[in-house]
Amino acid sequence: MKNRTLQEILDLLDLEIIEENLFRGQNHQTEHVFGGQVLAQALVASYRTVNPDHYLHSLHSYFLRPGDWKTPILYEVDRIREGKSFTTRRVSAIQKGKTIFTLSCSWQKEEPGLDHEQPMPDVPPPESLRGDLEAYQSFYQKHPEVKRFSFRFEAIESKAVEKILMHEQSEHAPVKHTWLRTREALPDDQSTHLAMLAYMSDLDFMSTTMLPHRGKAVWGKIMGTSLDHSIWFHRPFRADEWLLFAKHSPNAHGARGFVRGQFFRKDGTLVATASQECLIRPI
Repeated sequence: MKNRTLQEILDLLDLEIIEENLFRGQNHQTEHVFGGQVLAQALVASYRTVNPDHYLHSLHSYFLRPGDWKTPILYEVDRIREGKSFTTRRVSAIQKGKTIFTLSCSWQKEEPGLDHEQPMPDVPPPESLRGDLEAYQSFYQKHPEVKRFSFRFEAIESKAVEKILMHEQSEHAPVKHTWLRTREALPDDQSTHLAMLAYMSDLDFMSTTMLPHRGKAVWGKIMGTSLDHSIWFHRPFRADEWLLFAKHSPNAHGARGFVRGQFFRKDGTLVATASQECLIRPI
């Protein structure tokens, strides 16, 4: 693999085994701990304790404390349930003796059943759109803080349908559609693709809640952070093939914003649904 930034992400997901049910993860050296990274690492820790014939169908997580990017994170896995059809795990992410993040996830042995799905939105294909990395590079001189967020697009190819950039101040409806995939092929193992989708599910997600408020005096004066994050996995996918992340925010109230998103394969198949509530507190 030649893409240095993508390899860095994959290296972060390759957790060190400390002992049974205990793993250590490192952080991006970008002066903050990215929530998608912690989510993906906790998922990998869980995966390493689950029977390989069980497949992840849902995860629910809470961000409890800010992380320290200079300190490794310990992931402790609690094997709550070992069933014939379902397996349940709880993961605690720990720094300096305190839990900064918790994850509960459920895995199911594959079985047949009823089937239906929501159709994919009618949007332009990724080949017709400008890349987000190229768009954000023009902001580096005036807004150097953008670089710590946009560097991930060096590893993950991102193409926004609406072309709404982070520092625009015009108001928009709280809806965004973004095509995503890794810039190079990934290994075939299930854990890599699950973890990469979890990582990508936190890219430009919270910002959807702010789209209707960009023209207000509070824009640029918001304390924002993820409070919780959930994903339901519906069907197989590859994170190195185009996925449409269709995002919308149905509610903001009480200094909190809520956002939902669906991942579709390019052929229109619905593969996952994500939701997040975040703090958007005027300061």
